Amino acid sequence: MGLIKERIIATFFSLLIIASVFASPAYAAVGSANLKVTIVETNPYPAKIGEYLTLNIQVENVGGAKADNVDIEIVPKYPFSLDSQENAVQNIGALNPGRTATKEFSLFVDKSAQKGTRPIDIRTRTSKEDPWSKESFDIRVGTETFDSKGTVELAEIVSSPEIFMPGDEGTVTVTLKNTATSPTVTIDGKDYDTNARIQAAVLRPLSDGITVQYAPYYEMGLLGPGESVKLTFNIEVKEDAKEGVHNLELEIEGNSYDYNSRKNIPLKVDSSNIKVITSKPLELVNGKAIVEFDVANTHPNELNSVSIRPEAEGVKFYPAEYFIGPIDPDELFTIKFDAIRDSSSDSNDESINMSVTANYNNGINRHENVAGNLKLATDSLPSGTNSTVAIAGVIAVVFIPAAVILYRRKKQ
Repeated sequence: MGLIKERIIATFFSLLIIASVFASPAYAAVGSANLKVTIVETNPYPAKIGEYLTLNIQVENVGGAKADNVDIEIVPKYPFSLDSQENAVQNIGALNPGRTATKEFSLFVDKSAQKGTRPIDIRTRTSKEDPWSKESFDIRVGTETFDSKGTVELAEIVSSPEIFMPGDEGTVTVTLKNTATSPTVTIDGKDYDTNARIQAAVLRPLSDGITVQYAPYYEMGLLGPGESVKLTFNIEVKEDAKEGVHNLELEIEGNSYDYNSRKNIPLKVDSSNIKVITSKPLELVNGKAIVEFDVANTHPNELNSVSIRPEAEGVKFYPAEYFIGPIDPDELFTIKFDAIRDSSSDSNDESINMSVTANYNNGINRHENVAGNLKLATDSLPSGTNSTVAIAGVIAVVFIPAAVILYRRKKQ
C-alpha cells in the first residue's frame, strides 16, 4: 500500500511539472505581439480577367506588446501574379498594440483565368528574426451570369449616428430590394424568373477622411419578388475629416453584367456640439451665488447622456455635475447650480476663472468639450458683519434649495 501511495504522489508532481512547462508559453503570449490581417478593399471587385487588381491589406497588432519591425508579404498563386518579386514584401515598421497599418499591392489576373473564387496567401512577421505567419484569403474572379430578371434597388439608407462628428465610429445600413412584383416575366416569348441575385456588394469611400473597415459582402443569395435584405458597413470618420457631405459608393454585382449597379451613399459630418450660455450675471455675493445656464444642442441630431460640469478654483458647486440626458436638435435646457466659495480660499481676486464642460454621446461615441470659459465675479464680506447677519446667512444657506431647477424651452 505504501509503494502505491508513493507512486501516486510521484505521478501527481510529474503532471504538475508538465503542466507548468506547457502553461509558460501561454502566459508569455499574453505580452507578445500578435498580428491580424484583413483585406479591407479589393478593386475592382470581383477581379477582372486579364486586368490588374489592387488589394488594400490592413495589419493590426492585437497582441499585448509592440511589434518592432513588421513585414507583410503577398504570395500570389495562379491566376494572380506580381510584376516583380521585389514588390512581394512591404515593410510597415514598428506597430504598437491596438494600432493598424495598411499597405497596397497590385496583382495581375491571368487572361486564361476561369470565373470563380481563387485563394491567395498573405504572410506577416513581427521582426526580421521572427518566423513568418501565413493566412489564406479567397479572391473572387469574374462575374457569373444568370437568366433571372429581378432588379436590385436601393430602398433605404440608415446611418448611426445619423450625422457623424470628426473622430466618430458608427455604421451605415443599406436596404436592397428586389423591385419585381410577379414571380415570372415573359420577354420575346420566353419566360424568366424574377429572382434577384446579389453576387457581391462593397462600399467604398470617395473622399479622404472616411474609412470602411471591413471587406465586401458576397454570395448573398436570392431575393424573391418584393423581398429585401439589409447590409451593414462599419464606418470610421477621421479626426481631420472635413465637415459636410461625404460620398460613398455602393457597388452591387447582380444577376449579370447588365444588372450590376453603383449607388451613391451620402455621409454627413458636422462638428457642432453642446453650447452653454450664461442666462444671469455670474457673481458671488457674500461668497454665495445661484448660477444659471442655458444648455443648447446645436448638432443636427439628438445627443444622449448629456451632462454639465462647472469648475472654478476655490468654489464648490452643488450638484457637482448635472445630468440632463438626451437633447434633441435645437432643444434648450435651463439649469441652475448653487455656488459657494470655499472658506479656506484666501484669494482676493475680483474674478475667478470658471469653466463649464459638457459630456455627451453621439451614437456610441463619447465626446467632451469645454462649453464655456467664463469669469465669476466676487466681492468681500462687509467689515461690520455681526452675529445677527451671520445667523441670517446660515438660515439663508439652509433654506436655499440644493436641487437644480430644470425646464425645457422648445424652439418655436
